[in-house]
Amino acid sequence: MDNKKYKILLCEDDQNLGMVLKNYLELNDYDVVLERDGRLGLAAFQRESADICLLDVMMPHMDGFTLAEEIRDINPEVPLFFLSAKTMKEDIIQGYKLGADDYITKPFDSEVLLLKIKAILKRNEEINKENEYVEFDLGGFHFNPRLRQLIRADETFTLSPKENELLKMLAEHKNDLLPREKALKKIWGSDTYFNGRSMDVYIAKLRKYLKEDDQIEIVNIHGNGFRLVAP
Repeated sequence: MDNKKYKILLCEDDQNLGMVLKNYLELNDYDVVLERDGRLGLAAFQRESADICLLDVMMPHMDGFTLAEEIRDINPEVPLFFLSAKTMKEDIIQGYKLGADDYITKPFDSEVLLLKIKAILKRNEEINKENEYVEFDLGGFHFNPRLRQLIRADETFTLSPKENELLKMLAEHKNDLLPREKALKKIWGSDTYFNGRSMDVYIAKLRKYLKEDDQIEIVNIHGNGFRLVAP
């Protein structure tokens, strides 16, 4: 990570907080683009993709959740952090359903935020490095983790990094139990409740890909984890 200067898109409508965060992150050697509403944030991301996006939830013109959906349409893989004063469970769950890597409630410690940013960028690098030349045949599908491709007949799906790593772990445990805690700690960094909800969203996405082959099923082993049943 020391050799690359990562770009952060920071969307925050509180001018003082936005400038404090921008200055702090730049002091820690990040390239930060600060925008103060969702539409400007989307335009900035369209001009030049970021390595990670920090999005305030409540912004004028376009809220953070809507902005996240627009960003995901452009790049489904970029890490997203929501920054929000909204602490209702429903808002936090909505953030994770949109594929958030973290949902940080205000007020927060800037140093903690910095450590979380470093952790997610480092984890993404490690996940990409670990996608070795191992490939898997799963029923009628061929899965190439290195290319993040799931292939069936003439159809190819390109998986996001989290989808790819989760399917790789399931394939490595094929017809056996993949413990929830193991997957959460490796891919999400911790086995918190909200990370668990996020993983459930990714399991649902993988089931949609695999539903074309009735020989394959991802079974929920209640309270323990998941089992990829495949010939």
